[in-house]
Amino acid sequence: MALFSSLTPVFIAIICVLIGAILKKTNGEKEKHETKSKPLSHPWVDEDLKDGTDHHSEEEVVDEEWQGLEENVAHVPFFAERYSEAEMIKRSQMFYELLNKRRSVRFLSDEPVPREVIDNVIRTAGMVLSGPRSEKKKRISIAVQLCTSPSGAHTEPWTFVVVQEPYLKHKIREIVEEEEEINYKKRMGDRWVNDLKRLRTNWIKEYLDTAPYLILIFKQVYGQLPNGKKKTHYYNEISVSIACGILLAALQNAGLYTVTSTPLNCGPQLRVLLQRPANEKLLLLLPVGYPKKDATVPALTRKPLEDIMVVM
Repeated sequence: MALFSSLTPVFIAIICVLIGAILKKTNGEKEKHETKSKPLSHPWVDEDLKDGTDHHSEEEVVDEEWQGLEENVAHVPFFAERYSEAEMIKRSQMFYELLNKRRSVRFLSDEPVPREVIDNVIRTAGMVLSGPRSEKKKRISIAVQLCTSPSGAHTEPWTFVVVQEPYLKHKIREIVEEEEEINYKKRMGDRWVNDLKRLRTNWIKEYLDTAPYLILIFKQVYGQLPNGKKKTHYYNEISVSIACGILLAALQNAGLYTVTSTPLNCGPQLRVLLQRPANEKLLLLLPVGYPKKDATVPALTRKPLEDIMVVM
């Protein structure tokens, strides 16, 4: 009996080790099963920005054998203009000073802006504008073709929708304000809302009515081939984001101002309103115009160069 009592702690320890090993094995098999059950992710699929109305269309396997791209693209000589070091420094400094004046302006005037300026800034960002999309609906201009911005495998996965019709602008405002009020009160959370208080932003978006143009940038998560199959748009969100950055610089160069707007949960409704196909997802909304005479902006400062650049 004394021997059994002395061995009891040993038996208990052995039993605990066995139970731990069994639980670890069970959890490992469960995690392995969950990993296998998850769909394979692709670097050009943006899981976090799907708008919930895809009907699983972009989840289907894309034809890997033929993407509809030209097999042999002619390569031509490239001639670049070279500047002296002094000219390079001067030009880079002037461009920095120009873009350093860029501010997010929420108080935009209804003063007309020449349409040709809008055409040119979108040419710079990504493409050339066509005419009105539909005579039955209010006037919408759709941007197509002729790219200056880089994109994955030169797929040009973007559409710029330019809205100037007051009726459509107001419908957009109604959709955005309705969803933004829910965002501020429920979806965003206290931390996000508190971080925005110092900027004095809320769900009221008057600039969506007053700005002479609204530019809505859609990313094409996949393309359409002549045979009806889908065409992969590699790194579509990164490609479109680069184009948006170029667009912001082009607007600043033209003396126009905007505020970058990414209204949560508005994409599906805006896509339907603007008659965009299911493969296009809203990435950014830009109201474009001149600042009001009494416009104000937060007195913010930007990080110094040493805080954002690492030289090795």
